[in-house]
Amino acid sequence: MPPDLPAVIPIDDPDDPRIEPYRDVRERDLVGRDGLFIAEGAVVVRGLVQSTRHRTLSLLLADKRVAAMAPLLAQVPTGTPVYSAAQAVLDRIAGFPLHRGILALGARGVQPAAGDLLAACGPVARVVMLFGIGNHDNMGGIFRNAAAFGADAVILDPGCCDPLYRKAIRVSVGAALLVPTARLAADEDALALLDRHGFEAVALSPGGAETLAALAPPRRAALLFGSEGPGLPAALLARARSVRIPMAGSFDSLNVATTSGIVLHHIASGQAA
Repeated sequence: MPPDLPAVIPIDDPDDPRIEPYRDVRERDLVGRDGLFIAEGAVVVRGLVQSTRHRTLSLLLADKRVAAMAPLLAQVPTGTPVYSAAQAVLDRIAGFPLHRGILALGARGVQPAAGDLLAACGPVARVVMLFGIGNHDNMGGIFRNAAAFGADAVILDPGCCDPLYRKAIRVSVGAALLVPTARLAADEDALALLDRHGFEAVALSPGGAETLAALAPPRRAALLFGSEGPGLPAALLARARSVRIPMAGSFDSLNVATTSGIVLHHIASGQAA
């Protein structure tokens, strides 16, 4: 290993206490990690290492991956432990076949208040606001779209799942580590908050009053999405500008992550025009 790279610490025993946070990854994800999270795969781990919002605590690599990861290891903060193990040992540590062979342990950064994120946005801005999104695949897909179309922030209501759950981070291709994120307080009035900061709320619903194609994108747009099935709360829809994407035949809606991509593209393209 070149001298400018961190020393790699070999792990031969799956019960080695130094890699305890990586043990039984799936089960640990389900019960929560008290401010910590697991990043998986080269792209996602690179996003964590380069993140200014979260801190890298350690890496655990399959020994066959170490040489190829040298450019990334050169960016790891000084003093960050880098562990390696044979594939069979790594699989026993994780509790399932870890084909990617690349894991990292991260510590969450301090999450700002939703109002602070909105206040920091410029005169032309787009934010995504989510209500009751409980599926980690959808959460990851929405974050990926938010990053791809330059959303300034993603704001979650208290009923949303954790965007730093391992699967959500993986589906987001690391975007969940990069896009500024906040969570509304339980009693916070989302629409009043948006109005205070000069954002127009655009609520997506199959029964929306106008079509997306006809929508002239607001200069400061807040795009509201609800969970599949229940959708956005009726009381919220009654107070916001509601928009629909017309469907063919008997279909009435799209997957929420797909919807977010279409809407973000429309808004970003219109704001740039």
